[in-house]
Amino acid sequence: MWAAVLVHPKMRSVSGNFRLCPSACCRWSDSYPEKAVETKFRVIRPREDDPSLIQGSGWFMKMDWWLAGLCSARTFSQIITMTYAAALPVLQREWEMSAAQAGAVASGFQIGYGVSLLFVSTLADRFGSKRMYLGSMVAGSLFTVAFALWARSYLSALILYTLVALFIGGTYTTGLMIISGRYPVQRRGMATGFYIASSSFGYMISLALSGLALPLGGYKLSFYVTCGATILGAVFSILTLAGTRISITPREARQSFAKEVLKNKSAMLLISGYTFHAWELLGMWAWSPAFLAACLVAGGTPALDAAGLGAYMVAVFHMAGIVASFSMGSLSDRLGRAKVIMVLAGLSVLCSFTFGWSIGWPFWVVMALGVFYAFTAIGDSPVLSVALTEVVNPSYLGSAFGIRSMLGFGAGAVSPIVFGTILDWTNAGQESYTSWGWAFISLGVPGVGAVWAARRLSRHRRS
Repeated sequence: MWAAVLVHPKMRSVSGNFRLCPSACCRWSDSYPEKAVETKFRVIRPREDDPSLIQGSGWFMKMDWWLAGLCSARTFSQIITMTYAAALPVLQREWEMSAAQAGAVASGFQIGYGVSLLFVSTLADRFGSKRMYLGSMVAGSLFTVAFALWARSYLSALILYTLVALFIGGTYTTGLMIISGRYPVQRRGMATGFYIASSSFGYMISLALSGLALPLGGYKLSFYVTCGATILGAVFSILTLAGTRISITPREARQSFAKEVLKNKSAMLLISGYTFHAWELLGMWAWSPAFLAACLVAGGTPALDAAGLGAYMVAVFHMAGIVASFSMGSLSDRLGRAKVIMVLAGLSVLCSFTFGWSIGWPFWVVMALGVFYAFTAIGDSPVLSVALTEVVNPSYLGSAFGIRSMLGFGAGAVSPIVFGTILDWTNAGQESYTSWGWAFISLGVPGVGAVWAARRLSRHRRS
């Protein structure tokens, strides 16, 4: 059925924020009664000459330099994220850390990241996503350099790596908010997919650089060459957003956080699904380099060489993550968000139940399984994010991202500790870790919850 929609002519992506006619009519007719125009479309389409939008359709697009700049900033800022995980086999030995302590450093990063997202996302509703994004990026780049210079023990790494995350974490959801206000719904999955794919590209570069640096100069050289990249991320962010105006959607008196988020069933199902997803994904990223190194050592590779090779191999996983992010984001534009989330989450759970038992298998089989694991584990990330932007009022989107981040990264902080603890228990009395299956199963069990949430979401949106 066609319906009339009132739209303010100067708004770039009204359809990105208001897909249904009634809400669009009410909101924009109240705000701009004298400038409203009537367009008979079910979903408003953006101006074709708007340079902020990705031009073209389907899988083939013309270059969008604004999005390329934002994605480049994201790539450079995320190189720090895998620096510790890549060097973990070396750090455990040189810093004399147990698996539980090693997991605690990774968890400290996730806790800092989650706290940052909670507060920065919430503040972005009031002060603007651009301001909070740039502030987080600049501060994060400075603390990243501090980590490279002074992290020399378990305690110093725990403190500094947590501080890095406390600042750099604020760039994630604010970046998503900037994108959601700039791109329409029918193209937002693709744009969000590219943004999240750029994170995976940063992880891949981090692991590749670490793989080169570890055999040559140990963890110190690895820290130096990977951590300085965040400065470039800050530069790209400033240049890209210098001429970008981001509007702040005012809140109405009848609105409240409870009504717009906590009592929003679709939003809470997506937040629950993201929490389960984060437990599995972040635990997998934290321990995969060490697992692949253990597989190589089991095959006769020297420990230091295995650490470097393990980092290289996980870089291949992140290549799969890049493809997964933009392809699954685009696919969800066509097939629907819930369906894509449900299939990917289910396949990822099966991989979690299998991957840890593959130590001792031919290494090419381990790698093939790991690549598929990475694809399915990260593929629903952009879909979960873009779906939330579609079901939450823009004036409370930052708050919704904030509560999602607190729960998701809180789960991601606990996950590596649980994994490491199970790894210690199942390898008690051994000089090396040879039993990994039960630890990986601990990642997959909560992942079943993501399948449940997607199924409930699909039913709820049909009802």
